[in-house]
Amino acid sequence: MTVIEYILLFLSVVLGGGIAFYLKKNNKEILSLVLSFSGAYILGITVLHLMPGTFHNAPSQQGLFVLIGFCIQLFLEQFSGGVEHGHMHAHKGAGAGFAVSIMIGLCVHAFMEGMPLGTYENFHAHTHGHEPGHNHLLIGIILHKAPAAFALVLLLLMSGFSKIYVWFCLLFFAIMSPLGGLVGEYAHFSMEMQQIVVAVVVGSFLHISTTIIFEADGGSHKILGKKLMAIIGGMGMALLTLI
Repeated sequence: MTVIEYILLFLSVVLGGGIAFYLKKNNKEILSLVLSFSGAYILGITVLHLMPGTFHNAPSQQGLFVLIGFCIQLFLEQFSGGVEHGHMHAHKGAGAGFAVSIMIGLCVHAFMEGMPLGTYENFHAHTHGHEPGHNHLLIGIILHKAPAAFALVLLLLMSGFSKIYVWFCLLFFAIMSPLGGLVGEYAHFSMEMQQIVVAVVVGSFLHISTTIIFEADGGSHKILGKKLMAIIGGMGMALLTLI
């Protein structure tokens, strides 16, 4: 990854969360549409790019790491409360433990999904047989992290935390994916190890993206109107990465 890409990854969280400080009201409809678009895009690149690379000349037990990633994300949501899905259940007068719990889930997840970023272009080129220069994973994480940061800030503000404390949490969250990318870049993982790391991320992405899409119906089991268009748009953008 280039320095600019690391900066973009960091700024996507800062800007996404920063916007929440200046909104006069909690517009859940806009957040829902953005999440629907990003969830569909993440699902698209996971199936079109990450999964083929993960299973390219891989041993038969590779699917186990996908399941591990799925279960890790399921476990982390016990801490984060599903903020990465846009969930915002305010807890008035919540103590520091509440914020710490959310930050543990979000930051571990952000670090994990950032790890493949440092070597993703070479990984994708190796497993797909073309020159480096494609970082669909970076775009997917940026699209996902901005609304997640937005939801995090709104949740903490509605729960009564000070703006200074919320900014600290936001900035700490913002550095986790770039930090994961740096670790992945300088750890010099073998191609087999890279496939394992990506497989775990695939499991996490499958959980996050499908949860976002399945919750887009608001419990009515019918995805209509703007949300359907957002999902189609996200899928369409993912398909364009094949060109």
